[in-house]
Amino acid sequence: MTTYIPSLTFPSYVFEQPAVSILLPIVAGAAIGYSTRPTETQKTYLALRQPPFHPPAWLFGPAWTTLYGLMGYAAHRAWSAGASSVNPATVALAKQGATLYTIQLGLNLAWMPLFFGFNRPVAATVDILALGGVVGYMTYIWGQVDETAGYLFAPYLGWLTFATYLCVGVGYLNDWDMSTAKRAAKKGE
Repeated sequence: MTTYIPSLTFPSYVFEQPAVSILLPIVAGAAIGYSTRPTETQKTYLALRQPPFHPPAWLFGPAWTTLYGLMGYAAHRAWSAGASSVNPATVALAKQGATLYTIQLGLNLAWMPLFFGFNRPVAATVDILALGGVVGYMTYIWGQVDETAGYLFAPYLGWLTFATYLCVGVGYLNDWDMSTAKRAAKKGE
């Protein structure tokens, strides 16, 4: 069981201000996306053997922007409901959820560099499995504080399930080695 760990938790003002809470994951996600060179990432994605039902590359940007916005808003709702509660147990759950939220965002932002930047599909798979567990637990914790916040995390959990399938599928179909796809992407430049 995770508890509130101040050193692993965003400051309370991140959750208190709706604009900050919503924009932080969107801006951080966009920064990571652009830092991994989107043109190269897209070429590598297209060069990889893909499992059935893989989406087109252009879908990931809008999907993640929407999910980041929803998670930021849900975080704001859960924190606001919990921090203003007179029930000490609810306050404790809100703080615990804030720690889990911070950890999950770190895991989330680590996935793309692991997979595309460092070409480590096994490490990316471990990351996304841990991410799914943390998000599931965080959703449970914050859902007790604010039911709507819990429901707002449902699309994120659904997408993470699908993303885990894609990550494992791509890893397996490419023998857990992305070097061939990287070389093919570079030749196509």
